[in-house]
Amino acid sequence: MADLATNSDTNCIWLHYARPRPHWYLTEEAVKQELTRRWQDIRADAGANGATFQGRFHIRGQHDFETVDVWRFPGSQAAYDHWQALVEARYSEFFAFSNNIGLAMGGEAE
Repeated sequence: MADLATNSDTNCIWLHYARPRPHWYLTEEAVKQELTRRWQDIRADAGANGATFQGRFHIRGQHDFETVDVWRFPGSQAAYDHWQALVEARYSEFFAFSNNIGLAMGGEAE
């Protein structure tokens, strides 16, 4: 298998698992609305730069997270830049998360 991890230009899928941290529920509504607006602006910027939001899915069963967002980015660097913008906008302060990136594979999977 080719070493795709070194190619940041490879089309990729970003899986973002999340759940609110307890203090999110204690945050004032006006602050929550402002943070949510900032995060939506970052998501809109990602879309304007070639990313495609594939959807948010509720996770059922025994799992550490509540939702998974699926995105397609034009490259792993774009996915990283998107995540970094969310972190700088305090997203990781209010949501527990796990991120995974899958890079496109040429040909058929073995």
